[in-house]
Amino acid sequence: MSFMKNIAVCWRCANLFRAAKFEKLGISCYQYPYILNVCGNPGISQDSLAEIIFIHKSNVARQLASLEEKGFIIRKPAPDDKRSLLVFPTEKAEAALPVIKAALAEWNALLLDDFDESEKELLNKLTEKLSEKSKAIVGSLEVGNK
Repeated sequence: MSFMKNIAVCWRCANLFRAAKFEKLGISCYQYPYILNVCGNPGISQDSLAEIIFIHKSNVARQLASLEEKGFIIRKPAPDDKRSLLVFPTEKAEAALPVIKAALAEWNALLLDDFDESEKELLNKLTEKLSEKSKAIVGSLEVGNK
């Protein structure tokens, strides 16, 4: 079954769409999840952010450094652990949030415009099942590597 190939094609096409939409914001298609999650969880730790978006900690640190340089976020040491950095959105991130959400909604609408409600529901259930299974598999690998 080539469903993973199809998912990968959808992902790459979505990245191209997001890249075009986010160009005016000055962010890449890979940076929007950081802004969404930091705006939704002001003061989140870098480590927690890495866990939420399933990205390696070193990649999160690099992307956050770029977003900080561009003025979207600020990082501060945690009061109880100076080695841990907490991430906060700036006004620039908050202003970008509606643009990001609109682009994501537009992509979903365009992608699903000829699906009926039952197809949308089935697709959502199946991809949710794949997502949960993926998390479980990765979770078991992390446990095995500790």
